[in-house]
Amino acid sequence: MLRTALRPRFLGLLVVALVVAAVGIIAGRWQWSVAHDVARADAVRTVQERPVRPLADVVAPHEAFPDEGSGQQVSTRGEYTGDPLLVVNRRFDDAKVSWVLDRFVVERTGANLAVVRGWIPAGEDPPSAPSGTVDLVGSLAPPEAPDQSGGSADGELTSVDIAQLVNAWDGDIYNGFVFAISEDGSASATGLERVPPPLPDTSLQFRNVMYAGQWWLFAAFALWMWVKMVRQAARADDDEADASATMMKEST
Repeated sequence: MLRTALRPRFLGLLVVALVVAAVGIIAGRWQWSVAHDVARADAVRTVQERPVRPLADVVAPHEAFPDEGSGQQVSTRGEYTGDPLLVVNRRFDDAKVSWVLDRFVVERTGANLAVVRGWIPAGEDPPSAPSGTVDLVGSLAPPEAPDQSGGSADGELTSVDIAQLVNAWDGDIYNGFVFAISEDGSASATGLERVPPPLPDTSLQFRNVMYAGQWWLFAAFALWMWVKMVRQAARADDDEADASATMMKEST
């Protein structure tokens, strides 16, 4: 079979098959990238199109986090207590940062709401939160998983663990937290940068994934066809050689 594959005709066909396979692989990777981009764009549009809802209409203190609550923008009014915590070991644009987590007492319920007001470079001290009554708009997020490597005794956390905050803050608490978007109508904050709220599910778009799979199958098919043609030619050569040998035996 190797001798057959090395014939100029089949070497030329191999070059064609490799070119076709390369095109299929590149096109498949492009469709895979499109699947990610479309999913991300859909997620961004979904977040932007969801109306801001009063916090009381979405979740109450001690209630389980709502199934559709992640990424929901909520509005509420209350006061910061002025005792921020730092959620350490976070990253933003490849830089090591800390989230500034403040205790916000909701005016309507008197319960505590954990608010990530923004981020600061690692090692810096957190700025003070606004004083007095504040109108807050933020993006709701579920509690993060516990992390036993840190604690709140020294003013630092390693995750937004609501169970840990229950022991640090007196009173009722909401089973979730908020990424601050604006305070009293202002999207900016003194001394820190806002943390972009995480996007909801960005699963791959099925249609583009199927297109990518089709291109990769096409690439594999081109190589498979070349191998098949070589095998058939090699088998034909073997059959011809056997026939010639038989004829020689019969003639003798």
